[in-house]
Amino acid sequence: MRRRQVIALGLALAASGLAGCGTRGAPGRGVRGRFTIVPQGDRWTRVAHALATAAWDAGFAVSRQDQATPITVTGLPALAAAELGDGPAILDTATPLARLAGEIEVVVVPAASKFRDFEDFGAHLLARPGETVLAGGPRGEPDHLLFGLVARGLGADTRQVVYTGYPSSAEVAGALLGGKVAAAAGALADWRHDIRKGRFRALAVSCAHRVDGIDAPSLLESGVRVDFAAWCAAVGPHGMAGDTRDAALEMCEAVSDSAPWREVCRRRGWSAIPLFGDDFAAWLATEIGRTRGVLRDLGLVDTTSTTCGASCVSGH
Repeated sequence: MRRRQVIALGLALAASGLAGCGTRGAPGRGVRGRFTIVPQGDRWTRVAHALATAAWDAGFAVSRQDQATPITVTGLPALAAAELGDGPAILDTATPLARLAGEIEVVVVPAASKFRDFEDFGAHLLARPGETVLAGGPRGEPDHLLFGLVARGLGADTRQVVYTGYPSSAEVAGALLGGKVAAAAGALADWRHDIRKGRFRALAVSCAHRVDGIDAPSLLESGVRVDFAAWCAAVGPHGMAGDTRDAALEMCEAVSDSAPWREVCRRRGWSAIPLFGDDFAAWLATEIGRTRGVLRDLGLVDTTSTTCGASCVSGH
């Protein structure tokens, strides 16, 4: 989930299917809908394929057929891209179904860094934000958002944050080792191996609790009130009919509770963070507000032209 897609969130128009040939429904289940599960861009292909496979194995009706209802896998980068491009918000263009999983992020420095721990790093960022060069994936994507949230949580001047975006974690690693940047953020799965090898040190993880095998505190433990993951979710077409929505929710809930889904999350380094239906829609409204706010703090969107549709929670 690394390349930026500047997407206008036309979620109901997704057409290509990943669910495998034919259609399957569990005997006696009383199938109320037929679905095709598609990614909104290449970065979510693996998630969409895993969701479709787990749904198939659980006996739900998944199909490539044109008449099947599209269930689109999207996530935080698309939400941010919509804000950056002044496009419509997810709540205005799609029916929220389920938050599925997320990639935990980690703040890293070279092994020889002068920052011994997150406290050292945070103090430097607070005192000299313009001299603390940060790096990660492309600007406006989750790594950049995380540093914006960290700066805000520390009380630093967020607009002075200096951030360089790179297309891959390998290039970020090169910039760190070459002394071009002071610290980086990225998906823990991308950095775990080099952290174990001792090339880099983890200063903090972005989730609410420590992570097994990583000798680093959470941001919350470090005094920064941030719980963050580069999440992905399943959404249906805007105005999805009640019975079809209920069937799609049943499918998402069954998949999230299944052993095959838990196993693919473990293997891929994803954290299962399930949330469904109205609860997910309410959380998504707050996430839109948080993302919109940090993009504004970073100076990436103009406060006078920020998109506000029916989902606006920022009081514009």
